[in-house]
Amino acid sequence: MELVHAVTTSIQCRDFQIQQLASLLDPDFSSPQSIIVHGVEATGKTLTVNAILESLDFPSTIIKSQECITTRHTLERALAATNESLAKYGASRDVDRRCESISAFAVQLQRLLKDSKIFVLVFDGIDRQREASPTLLPALVRLGELIPSLTTILIITSPNTRSFHHAGIPHIHFPPYTRSELLSIVSSDPLSLPSSPPSSPKDPNSPSPLSFSEADTAYLFPRFAASVYDSLIHTASRSLPALRSACARLWPAFIAPVLDGTYSPREFSKLMVRNRALFQSESALLVSLISPPITSTSSTSQQHRHQQQQLVLPTVPAQLLVTAFLASTVAQKHDFLLFSKRTEARRKKRRGGAAMTPRKTKKNPAARKLSRQMLGPQPFVLERMLAIWHALFASAEEVDGARKAGEGAEVLGQFATLVGLRLVVRVGAGGDPLDAGAKWKINVEAQYVRGVGQGVGVDVDDYLIE
Repeated sequence: MELVHAVTTSIQCRDFQIQQLASLLDPDFSSPQSIIVHGVEATGKTLTVNAILESLDFPSTIIKSQECITTRHTLERALAATNESLAKYGASRDVDRRCESISAFAVQLQRLLKDSKIFVLVFDGIDRQREASPTLLPALVRLGELIPSLTTILIITSPNTRSFHHAGIPHIHFPPYTRSELLSIVSSDPLSLPSSPPSSPKDPNSPSPLSFSEADTAYLFPRFAASVYDSLIHTASRSLPALRSACARLWPAFIAPVLDGTYSPREFSKLMVRNRALFQSESALLVSLISPPITSTSSTSQQHRHQQQQLVLPTVPAQLLVTAFLASTVAQKHDFLLFSKRTEARRKKRRGGAAMTPRKTKKNPAARKLSRQMLGPQPFVLERMLAIWHALFASAEEVDGARKAGEGAEVLGQFATLVGLRLVVRVGAGGDPLDAGAKWKINVEAQYVRGVGQGVGVDVDDYLIE
């Protein structure tokens, strides 16, 4: 009971799982040959198992399979870690650490644990082991049949009983944290309100420093964490590390009005209205090597404009992207009307002739056609896109004025650039991708294409007709 109480004090919201592990690994009773600990990521599996093993007075070791390249690397590392753990109790042996197969690993491990009364070997994330054979999990589960003093614990994400080839294995499930549990864990170690530096004694007119008590932090931070969870974590990532990371990134900008004396820590509603832009964007959840500072003055439109400016295309790929968008959006029956250069000449030639009377067709008032823009981008043929590009940009000069866009440009090579950036994707499979009859489709939103079109002197909206 003392062991369970000590572990539950350090690890919150995992009382039932701690009691199960402590009962199965009790040295006063016979332990099972293997134990399966399963659950999704960031649910405290490894932390709980490690805390239980540190509290018990017998040798054990944990092998992180994700840090091993191959199965042989995992087995050899397990042997080395087992020998190091036994050396702390004066029971190490000299064995051959080379393990080319699971059979050699079982023989060497049996020699190491020949005189041991109990030993716990934990494989963390063994279901994600690289180059793992189908017999790896069944062999690890049944190691206890060859070594009576060994208990193997497998920490995995989702158990598959068929892959173990063994019945009667104890399973301990770590369910995802609920909203109340996540907020309780995060609020147990809150981010504090930093106090302002003391005023200089040489300047008597300087304002007095702001002082905040622990009660102010205990009042403000749980409400802030709940707002972060409801606005960002609940829909994007319901994990404890994501909640802690988002709170750490948004907290300095959220308490800035408190530090400059605009609001007090007890005016949470006013702080939410002042910093509402922080909870309207998912920038706090984006993982990047260089994270830009988050301020409360950043709006959604500014962030959207920043995302659009991240990708800057050269002239010819930008023209091809605009052309691909028009080919995906405009119906093929309107190509002669919109992109033909002889349309005006033919109209002038027909002025003296008789007017053509359109054929009257019966229209069904109940039948309504959907707008083509609402149907999304449609597949187009590469030959049609190249024809539209020649009609729009063949005689237009480039932005730098050095040469014409259609002279000497490797159009297919520039089109391959768009394909590599996933701005244009192919529809269907088979055949040569550069065949004139191959079908493609635009893979970018219209707002971005409008910005690219303005850069090459084309207003995309002028060509969008029904």
